[in-house]
Amino acid sequence: MRKESSIHGQWSSKLVFVLAATGSAVGLGNIWRFPYIAGEHGGGAFVLVYLGCILLIGLPIMMAEILIGRRGRQSPINTMATLASDEGLNRSWSLLGWLGVVAGFLILSYYSVIAGWALSYVFRAGAGSFSGQDADGVQAMFEGLVSDPERLLAWHTIFMVMTMLVVARGVRSGLEQAVRVLMPALLIMLILLVGYAMAEGHFMDGFRFMFRPDFTRLSGNSVLVAMGQAFFTLSLGMGAIMIYGSYLSSRASIAKTSATVVGADTAVAILAGLAIFPIVFASGLEPAQGPGLIFITLPMAFGQMPGGVLFGTVFFVLLVVAAWTSSISIMEPAVAYLVENRGMHRVGAAAAVAGVAWLLGIGTVLSFNHWSGYTLFDRTFFDLVDYLTSNILLPLGGLLIALFAGWRMTERSVMEELGIRRPLLFRTWYYLVRFVAPIGILLVFLRAINLI
Repeated sequence: MRKESSIHGQWSSKLVFVLAATGSAVGLGNIWRFPYIAGEHGGGAFVLVYLGCILLIGLPIMMAEILIGRRGRQSPINTMATLASDEGLNRSWSLLGWLGVVAGFLILSYYSVIAGWALSYVFRAGAGSFSGQDADGVQAMFEGLVSDPERLLAWHTIFMVMTMLVVARGVRSGLEQAVRVLMPALLIMLILLVGYAMAEGHFMDGFRFMFRPDFTRLSGNSVLVAMGQAFFTLSLGMGAIMIYGSYLSSRASIAKTSATVVGADTAVAILAGLAIFPIVFASGLEPAQGPGLIFITLPMAFGQMPGGVLFGTVFFVLLVVAAWTSSISIMEPAVAYLVENRGMHRVGAAAAVAGVAWLLGIGTVLSFNHWSGYTLFDRTFFDLVDYLTSNILLPLGGLLIALFAGWRMTERSVMEELGIRRPLLFRTWYYLVRFVAPIGILLVFLRAINLI
């Protein structure tokens, strides 16, 4: 039976949902991962393939996850059980909900640790610690941080508490108020950084790198990487978009709001590249620096440039805000489940989820120092959790979402919830979610487990 609202509340407007869902999607993947993988795979050609994958895979799956969430109006676990029952299907489809909640929970445990790095760099940048540092100095600074478990644990704790405090306040007082402030602030900071790159960096070099395609540097592996980034950047398959969809008014257009969220998320990734690459080029550094681009290459660049203290601080505040809005959405599905199924108050539920995720995060903290020599399948604790979530649980969750919306729900139920009045648009989406997106996700999954 279709419900009009969730017991947890409802977004006050479509704009707030867009801000919240964009906040969920915009995270370290946009500002940390996208620039460096674009750098590794040749810039413009990679960006073009990435944009195509966003349209063909990311957008259809996001629409499917939102429609499932809005139709169920509960936590992902209960939503899947309810919809399976309504559609006359086996209730084991609730495992899809569990898959998302568990994946999100595991991601939160290490996401908080990595976000803690960014939080510590806010204060380092503000104190001028990067000024005059060469590559060896910045490298030593980063290694000094990750090799100190007490410092990592402290920043991990602070960030987890920040996330818990927002989620504990509920939909209207917590989540909504946070995104109303944080998302505009994120956009303003990003625009400021692009302006700084235009003034102090080699902006046209960065622009050409981002938008001049060099297909000679594009390989089959690059296409799969772009496909994977398009899927992961939108926070799909972890229950976050599903639970946010459950708070969306039945009057709002899923297609339009999804397109707005996808557009905003993609714009942030592009703006991040336009902010970062000109600074990298201006400093005579290499754009294909890999994961160290943010925590090693950029601090060195900020330390050598006019205004670097101010804008370096702004950059790392931006990184923290992006991580914060994502972690809030990741924690919400598990908290909603405890409220619905265990009768817990939101404050207690948020504290419980944060506490267990914090404890699990200690494994990630120690992976960079005391436990770095202990591996399983040649992976540290952090590497194992990251591999399990990013390469197995999330693609599997996205694939099952596509199969459930495209093949198991009745076409009538899907049409009713989506509300797309133009037959051609509906048929296009239906084809993408039934055939194109599952095949694309399956290819990403097979590549991730080294079968292709």
